[in-house]
Amino acid sequence: MTSYELTAPSFYDPANVANMLRYIDYSNIEAAALAARERENVTLAATDSLRVALLPIDVQLTFCDPKGQLYVGGRSGTGAVDDSRRTCEFIYRNARVITRIHPTMDTHRRAQIFHSAFWLDAKGKQVAPYSMITLDGVESGEFQVNPKVAFSSVGNASAITYLQAYARHYVKKLTSDGKYALFVWPYHAMLGGTEHAFVPSVHEAFFYHNALRESETSHEIKGGNPLSENYAITHPEVTQDHKGRAIGARNQKFLEALLNYDVVIICGQAKSHCVAWTISGVLEDIQQRDPALAKKIYLVEDLSSPVVTPVIDFTDMADEAYAKFAKAGMHVVKSTTPMNQWPGIAAQVGK
Repeated sequence: MTSYELTAPSFYDPANVANMLRYIDYSNIEAAALAARERENVTLAATDSLRVALLPIDVQLTFCDPKGQLYVGGRSGTGAVDDSRRTCEFIYRNARVITRIHPTMDTHRRAQIFHSAFWLDAKGKQVAPYSMITLDGVESGEFQVNPKVAFSSVGNASAITYLQAYARHYVKKLTSDGKYALFVWPYHAMLGGTEHAFVPSVHEAFFYHNALRESETSHEIKGGNPLSENYAITHPEVTQDHKGRAIGARNQKFLEALLNYDVVIICGQAKSHCVAWTISGVLEDIQQRDPALAKKIYLVEDLSSPVVTPVIDFTDMADEAYAKFAKAGMHVVKSTTPMNQWPGIAAQVGK
């Protein structure tokens, strides 16, 4: 270990990371953090000269538990579980350096445009999860909006004409922007459900850092708009309806806060979707401001895994996205490499 690194607290057990459904003893974690602060002479986050943000994307049970609705196993089958363990250990080891943690939380309800309830097939049945809603399919009537979701999604039971026109616009917009086709996902990250919660061991690491550095964990919520996917914390996939009216906007306030840090570390699930989309959103903002800002972004590749479904394997697309981000100036690193060996900040870490 290097001089700035800390050891994991005694309550942390790597084997317990896979124990996804359990309660947390916050008082015990706080006591361990306060004792470590005094023992290791850990300073408060407010005094950091090098301000470091950790942005863990959607480290929630729905993606990280093998029993979760959208478990991200990657090609190994154990992807998100291994990532969660390494995320805990990265936080504990580098807690002295991390200024603040900004975990995102995918947050959904039933009647959203990427869920089965929103769409009917040509026979009037709800479409199955993992269906791809294509523009040709919408225009031919193979896929149509379920009239019964009009009240839930836009608050007007008679708004089906609007929703049908909007749905065509939405799918066409995704196609013209060169994004993935609209994918119907299983119900996941449902607000109020067990699956919405963080992996307990990762949540413990967040709370420990909070108490150790007196730096409140800043939870960032996304995904509640019924009329748009919101893979990225930075923006919904579509921001205007077919009449040019706003249905969402870029999360400019969060982008401002994020890019105010000296170092931004990004990890989480899934590498091919919410992580890649968030990085793309950050990069788009950077390129409009100053392309040199890309150098402050660090992508920890062994703390994220890609989606691999029965229909499609997104691994190669995820790797291609990371190659693009690296070409733009971002750093692709590993959690096991000490931060004082990371390019661009080696001389500043632990000083």
